[in-house]
Amino acid sequence: MAWEEFPQFDSSNIQAIRYDPDQMLLEVTFKNGGIYEYFDVDARVIEEFKASDTMGGFLAKRIKGHYRYSKV
Repeated sequence: MAWEEFPQFDSSNIQAIRYDPDQMLLEVTFKNGGIYEYFDVDARVIEEFKASDTMGGFLAKRIKGHYRYSKV
């Protein structure tokens, strides 16, 4: 896997975000220790995610409920 780390960001709930474009796999690590993988996320959505004002807001509106996921 060739992970791309998101640039530094501030979030009250999210600790880290990374994306594997080859697998179209988004991984979100929460500050409470939970790690979730979201499958088949298009690179265009990832670019919008990186540019969003709030990581948590984007995750809630555009990722959760729209993509298959698994808790790691």
